[in-house]
Amino acid sequence: MTPRRTLLSAVVAAAVVVGGYGIYHASMKPVIPAIVVRDTDAHRMLSPAIGARVDRLLHDRPPTDRTGNPHLVALTFDDGPYPVETGLLLDVLAELHVPATFFLIGHDTEMYPGLAKRIVADGHEIANHTQTHPARFDALSPSGVKSELDLGATTLERYVRDPAIRTMMRPPHGRFTEATVTAAQADGYHVVLWNDDPGDWRSVTAGTLDKHMGENATAPDIVLLHSGRLNTVEALPAIVARFRSAGFTFVTVGQMLARVPAAQIVHPAKLRV
Repeated sequence: MTPRRTLLSAVVAAAVVVGGYGIYHASMKPVIPAIVVRDTDAHRMLSPAIGARVDRLLHDRPPTDRTGNPHLVALTFDDGPYPVETGLLLDVLAELHVPATFFLIGHDTEMYPGLAKRIVADGHEIANHTQTHPARFDALSPSGVKSELDLGATTLERYVRDPAIRTMMRPPHGRFTEATVTAAQADGYHVVLWNDDPGDWRSVTAGTLDKHMGENATAPDIVLLHSGRLNTVEALPAIVARFRSAGFTFVTVGQMLARVPAAQIVHPAKLRV
């Protein structure tokens, strides 16, 4: 073999190794889809097995041209309701004419049912964030997951009516496993996660939240926020103005699901707004 052919063979071999490593590395990244709808194969979406991940990379690639993805953004607020912060949040959302989705805790709703009623009266959506917000929701058995969701839904429906209470849930603390998701699906739920977590559960400033969301926007976009954070309330006017100036329409998660296929939410277009 000539030196030139030997060099060419070495280059090809190196490319194969690098390409193979790239697929392996990509396949081992944490799998956090924005949403897992109830009729989706959770194993294919969430399995940590290398075979399942490589299969997704090879067969479930999003379309290369996503410029036509609708500019929709759903603000979602976890936890509560809280006696002070949730009321202030609702005031600002009303002033901005922005609908939102609230993932409420059953136990907290029992304490402040008037706020849950106001959420619905103001035109927002209420979904299920379990009855007690267990710290290790991902460690619960399938029957434990079902119990938390059923109790949470029953509690919420004691005070308000919204179809999303029985059809959309978010796992507390964002902790879930494939078994958790499968159990929720079996109970009739879409598991709603997020496209962007700007970290308002930490002590971050309103300006930091606004900057983060502008730099990490997607179309469509499900944003994880929290009801009990005053900095989030303070940041909302600037965030809403930023997204509206970029041509976004604010919707609830249910409205988003009615307007676009789940695949577009899972594979959104990356933007800066």
